Amino acid sequence: MALRKLGLIGGMSWVSTGIYYDRINRIVQKRAAPMASAPLFIESLDFAQLYALREENDWKRATEVLVDSAKRLEGAGAEGIIIGANSMHKVYDDVAAAVDVPILHIADYVGRTLKRSGHSSAALIGTRNVMTESFYRKRLVAHGIDLLPPDMDNVQMLDQIIYDELMVGKVSRDAQRKMKTMITAKSQEGADAIVLACTELNLVVDIDANVLPVFDSTRIHCEAAADWVLDQELVD
Repeated sequence: MALRKLGLIGGMSWVSTGIYYDRINRIVQKRAAPMASAPLFIESLDFAQLYALREENDWKRATEVLVDSAKRLEGAGAEGIIIGANSMHKVYDDVAAAVDVPILHIADYVGRTLKRSGHSSAALIGTRNVMTESFYRKRLVAHGIDLLPPDMDNVQMLDQIIYDELMVGKVSRDAQRKMKTMITAKSQEGADAIVLACTELNLVVDIDANVLPVFDSTRIHCEAAADWVLDQELVD
């Protein structure tokens, strides 16, 4: 079986990039052959240059960084690319326009998975820009998913958990408790599913044991990446 070469723009954070590498390879090994591994080009960016962006000029610089990265991966021989961070999909359109290979949008695969599972109402949990801006939400809505409005108290707490703890490799019981409480509250507010739209949140959320079905964007993106490498993509 010929495997397609995939480029991963990582380092956002290094913690989740390690999860991507591990999970993609485990899926490819399971489906292809016991000794198979995914042909990956990984560019691990310095997240200190891309941390907690707020101003328009910050995002312009981030766009340039990711565009340059995508071009390098394409030049190295990547036949497709993934961006290993939900929040950085804010600049997806500019990055995708800069290269001639496909970039697999994380929110599109999350939306397809929710739709196939029969869920129509979800709570989106992630960093501030993912939860409050339209670039991510509109991709899910396009797949017929109704999203609960963001709770601004949760936004601040999540940013603290994600940036101050998870992205530096810290996993605490306090964060686990807070996430469980948040998910329970979302169930009471009417959500019938949870979307973990941060690539590190799976470290403090038990994906398979919660009051609501939890759709982990990292797991879904890795599945999509492995499908692509194996040329086994599902068509809606």
